[in-house]
Amino acid sequence: MINKTDRKMERERRHKRVRTKVTGTAECPRLCVYRSNSNLYAQIIDDVNGITLVSASTLDKDIKTKKSNKEAAKEVGTSIAKKAVGKNIKSVVYDRGGYIYHGIVKELAEAAREAGLEF
Repeated sequence: MINKTDRKMERERRHKRVRTKVTGTAECPRLCVYRSNSNLYAQIIDDVNGITLVSASTLDKDIKTKKSNKEAAKEVGTSIAKKAVGKNIKSVVYDRGGYIYHGIVKELAEAAREAGLEF
């Protein structure tokens, strides 16, 4: 009998493997991405102090696209980059959350780079 792989568990396994190597500090925090079927979330986190410095999602009022698609990813990426630059955060470490760097995750990263973040 062939067992079906659990995609959520596989993503979490990849995320744990990456998180052993990627940490955010006060000088270079971590830009973490989470996507669900209906929404998209991004946070800039200082792992040393355990603080979320900046966050943006499709649930915010300034984001017009309320879905989890490429247009929403561009809006969330520019929004989090503008908020981060407002708090004097220039460079971050990108944590894709175990997702493949493709589609929505890639669009969010490119929009954040265009809006002023360096990673």
